[in-house]
Amino acid sequence: MQRSDVAGVWSLAAFDDADPGGERSEGPLGPDPRGLLIYSDDGHMSVSLMRTAASTRRPTTPVPLDFMGYAGTWRLAGARMIHRVTVTHTPALKDRDQIRELHLADGLLSLTGTVVFEGRDVGRVLEWRRAGEGR
Repeated sequence: MQRSDVAGVWSLAAFDDADPGGERSEGPLGPDPRGLLIYSDDGHMSVSLMRTAASTRRPTTPVPLDFMGYAGTWRLAGARMIHRVTVTHTPALKDRDQIRELHLADGLLSLTGTVVFEGRDVGRVLEWRRAGEGR
C-alpha cells in the first residue's frame, strides 16, 4: 500500500465494536455516527467523530460520549496504520501511537484495533469512504 492510496479526506461509513470472534455491535457513538478522517500528503492527520441527534446514548455508558477526536501524524507500516497523537480530548492518548490494522478495498478504508474501555479490551472497527462519495 502506498501513502497516496490513503492520503485525502474520508467520511465515516461505520463505527462498531467487535468481540474477539469478530461479531460486530453498535459502537460508542450510537447507530448513526458522523466523522471525518483527514490524511495530509505531508504526514499529518486529524479525526473527528460525533454522535448524531438521531442516535441515543447507550444505557451502559456512564458518561455521555458525544464527541471524540485527535490529531497528529500518520505513517504506514505494512498493513498497519500508525497515528502518533499530539492533540487529543483524552490526555492518556497524548504522545502515544494508535496502531490499527488497515484494509483498503472497493473504496472502503477499514481500520481495526483494540482500545481499553472501562478496564477491558474492546475491539473497534471504523470504516471510511472518500469524502463526497456518499455514505
